[in-house]
Amino acid sequence: MTRKDRYAAILDYFRTNVPVAESELHFDSDYQLLVAVILSAQCTDKRVNLVTPALFARFPGVKELSKAEPEDVFPYIKSVSYPNNKARNLVAMARKVMDSFGGDIPHDVEGLMSLPGAGRKTANVVASVLYSEPVIAVDTHVFRVARRLGLSRGTTPRAVELDLERNIPEDIRPIAHHWLLLHGRYVCKSQKPACASCALREWCASPQTAS
Repeated sequence: MTRKDRYAAILDYFRTNVPVAESELHFDSDYQLLVAVILSAQCTDKRVNLVTPALFARFPGVKELSKAEPEDVFPYIKSVSYPNNKARNLVAMARKVMDSFGGDIPHDVEGLMSLPGAGRKTANVVASVLYSEPVIAVDTHVFRVARRLGLSRGTTPRAVELDLERNIPEDIRPIAHHWLLLHGRYVCKSQKPACASCALREWCASPQTAS
């Protein structure tokens, strides 16, 4: 099977069987999504969703967060991974948004990447989810699934991102990110991939032997 055929079959499966695929992070604004995605680095969405309600109640917007100190934020996020670093990044991010963007979360990837705590993955998630930008965020799930399925041989997230964007039409890239992410989270797991019950098995480049 050629890579082109593999892409066509897998994307067609998702279009037909998973017409709705969305972020599992809870948010009501661009500010809330940006904060949630920063917190989700090396942490589960479930854990982030547990801490953000109280965090957003205390700091309802970027202006309020910009006036805080990291030690003010820490108690609200202490159960996520790397809370000290994330507390510092969140405050620095809010101050950067206020100082450089007039209090508005930037819409473009470059602007988002200029914010403390927001790397390329975070920027792509926010740009894709909020503004339907034709980018694909490559987290650990997307990286793993793309390589296992044979959609990319890239050895870095950026290389995988470029492969996916070369082969996935712009109009479905935002949802394709979620297709791959959720497939990795619930089916093509890191330690125990459910190959036997995987609907993509016939097109997979490495069933059972995925590592």
